[in-house]
Amino acid sequence: MSNVDYGIKDVKTLEGIEAIRLRSGMYIGSVGPEGVRHITLEIISNAIDEYLAGACSICKITVSNDDIVTVEDNGRGIPFGKAEDGSEVLINIFTKLHTGAKFDAAGKTGYNTSGGMNGIGAKATNALSSIFQVTSVRGGHQAQAVFKRGILQNYKETNYKNKSDHFTIIKFKPDEEIFKEGIELDYSLLRKQLQELAYLSPGLVFEFQYKDKETEIITSQKGILDYIEALNKNKEALTSIFYTETIEDRIGVKIAMLYNNTYADTYKLYTNSIPNSGGTHLTGFRTALTQSVNDYARSNNLLKEKDSNITGDELKEGLVLVLSFIMPDPVFSGQTKDVLSSTEARTIVQRLVTKDLRTWLDSHPKDAKAIIDKALLARKARENAKKAKDAARNIEGKKKGKTFLNLPTKLVDCWSKNRTECELFISEGDSAASGLVGARNAEFQAIFPIRGKIISARKCTSEKLLTNQEVVNIIKALGLDFDAKKTKMIYDERKLRYGKIMMAADADPDGEAIKNLLLTLFWELCPELVINGHIYATVPPLFRVTTKKNEYIYLRDNNELEEYKKKHANEKYLINRNKGLGEQDSHELGECLLEPATRNVQQITVKDAIETEKLFETFMGPSTQPRKEYILKYSEEANDVY
Repeated sequence: MSNVDYGIKDVKTLEGIEAIRLRSGMYIGSVGPEGVRHITLEIISNAIDEYLAGACSICKITVSNDDIVTVEDNGRGIPFGKAEDGSEVLINIFTKLHTGAKFDAAGKTGYNTSGGMNGIGAKATNALSSIFQVTSVRGGHQAQAVFKRGILQNYKETNYKNKSDHFTIIKFKPDEEIFKEGIELDYSLLRKQLQELAYLSPGLVFEFQYKDKETEIITSQKGILDYIEALNKNKEALTSIFYTETIEDRIGVKIAMLYNNTYADTYKLYTNSIPNSGGTHLTGFRTALTQSVNDYARSNNLLKEKDSNITGDELKEGLVLVLSFIMPDPVFSGQTKDVLSSTEARTIVQRLVTKDLRTWLDSHPKDAKAIIDKALLARKARENAKKAKDAARNIEGKKKGKTFLNLPTKLVDCWSKNRTECELFISEGDSAASGLVGARNAEFQAIFPIRGKIISARKCTSEKLLTNQEVVNIIKALGLDFDAKKTKMIYDERKLRYGKIMMAADADPDGEAIKNLLLTLFWELCPELVINGHIYATVPPLFRVTTKKNEYIYLRDNNELEEYKKKHANEKYLINRNKGLGEQDSHELGECLLEPATRNVQQITVKDAIETEKLFETFMGPSTQPRKEYILKYSEEANDVY
């Protein structure tokens, strides 16, 4: 039996918004930079709700040099006065959970389509701010409440000179006690999200002033049509834009779609202006797209009778989609509203797309054929990849009677028959691989993820090496014959499936360790791969500079950063330290690692094979003594210099 005392005195009730401060991450998803942006967008979303209710046309966002955020909108103003129990309504709205005007199922308040139906959003911002001030003006009166870390400091109501004026001003500073990584908003990310909100709210004007930067006017007149054109900028469109929208029973759907000449799919999904990574609305769209395209293809003999139906996966390549779904009381998978779960969303979207897309395909035969041809090309690429697997040389391992067959399941292969131009990117982890897959050129770039640090080839027996699944998968992917007796791959450039083998890992000590282990493996199993220049190391930049013109410049290390600062001392710019590959978006990965014209990669070369062998044995061999001697020798030389 436990000796720990446990009784009634240990049961606690958290009042008001105390729970939000105690479990901040549970409510806003993160207490890092993403969390700061989240609580800011919660306030901006209230202005969006006023716009959706037809009551707001301007939203002003100001970020001061000391990181105080001010959001002002010309909506109706937040109601204030006494509640039935004698409490102040304005105070309740920002302190009492599940209090607000967005629970009105009948839509009497105009909030038919708010994303913040749970009554927590603005309260989270209040709770997680060191100072929070709200001012509401309506009906010739003004109310103002001031809070510190969610605790009321002052409240007053006064008359307002102009009875026709109505607006809300909320000013807050994120609490450094909560956001220990810093409270500075990322300018480029916030601006990007404001632009997205402008696309979703045509006619609404954002006035954005960030610290010392000039005020920017961010707006859109054509809504998601402007958005999809922006997403397809610098890409070749294969089709015109399919657009449809509907409103029924207080539920609205807007969809814009086109196909381009890339191999990646781009989805931008929203529910009540809240960005989603997936959900029932996407499921409904995918089902309708697949059914409509197949019905059209069969009706117009673009698919032969013996041909199987085009799959959803085959229809993904080159698809650019913007889907805005608006509904009362949306259900999400969590407080951060990442995935829409409302079952009616699937039915409504599927019905709308099925009805209008088939009509559009009939009236746009060239576009329809382009979509089908694109999907069939994706099918052919997959079939070619399968043939390559079937034709690949079996890798035989006699150890324990094992025979290694087929290509690894996690290998996302390319389809070019020109092996010398093909590139294999070996990445650290599935998250990084996912981003690389989204940005790659599927014609000649293949992606293969490994799980963290691979086995050290110099510190294990040949038996252990050959029974390691990660090693076996790499051997299978390369396609070379294998000599089980010598525990070596037989180098034959004609059989090598990739002319370039790229080691892609984070720009940190762990990432460098992974590259060293991979390089050791290649040297151990087939040194000719290294000697003949097939092995490359990606060099991801440590820093990203956002210029005044919102252009990105990538810097490799601290030296390049300091050099940039000197050259641009009189210019304004924002510096961000890049995260790991798994945290970067596909655009960044494509520009820095994949695109031959802009990427930074280092070819591994060997001047002296004998000396190289000595280095591998010193640093990667089983004995620690050579490493100790090397460290002692060169540390003494360093001390002599410094």
